[in-house]
Amino acid sequence: MADLLGSILSSMEKPPSLGDQETRRKAREQAARLKKLQEQEKQQKVEFRKRMEKEVSDFIQDSGQIKKKFQPMNKIERSILHDVVEVAGLTSFSFGEDDECRYVMIFKKEFAPSDEELDSYRRGEEWDPQKAEEKRKLKELAQRQEEEAAQQGPVVVSPASDYKDKYSHLIGKGAAKDAAHMLQANKTYGCGEATVGLGRAGRGAQ
Repeated sequence: MADLLGSILSSMEKPPSLGDQETRRKAREQAARLKKLQEQEKQQKVEFRKRMEKEVSDFIQDSGQIKKKFQPMNKIERSILHDVVEVAGLTSFSFGEDDECRYVMIFKKEFAPSDEELDSYRRGEEWDPQKAEEKRKLKELAQRQEEEAAQQGPVVVSPASDYKDKYSHLIGKGAAKDAAHMLQANKTYGCGEATVGLGRAGRGAQ
């Protein structure tokens, strides 16, 4: 009987030591702090969403605004803002290279940005509609010129005028005609314009 009682007592859980009690106390405190932080983070998200909903609503009501640029936000805040914008029926984009510097721009549906405007923001540049319009016109002009050149085909070069047309204003039409005949004869025997020049010089001496 005594052996049975001793066996039962030895199998029972022993009361925690002083060290075990301290460890459990710290674990409970840590769990409580973590829960509190989670609740605070959740509350901050709720408050941030309400603030974004207010700003988006004011933006919609303002007929003078077609787009709005927000300050840089972290990834969670940008995600919340994108969701608010989507629910409101607007368009939104994130821009910026570094995650810490990324920001959100929202646009009204009827003023959705063009690809050129989005490319400008992605390059970190301000969008200038006037410059963009000038660039577009220059591009269209260059394209029209290329199309006109293609329709005209290759440029035809007129053949060189004969000898009498080339020199008639210098030596007279009659002399130019005689020189042309001499040039033709010289070409027959393998001579060029140098011979004609000598012949002309001879007639000048006469």
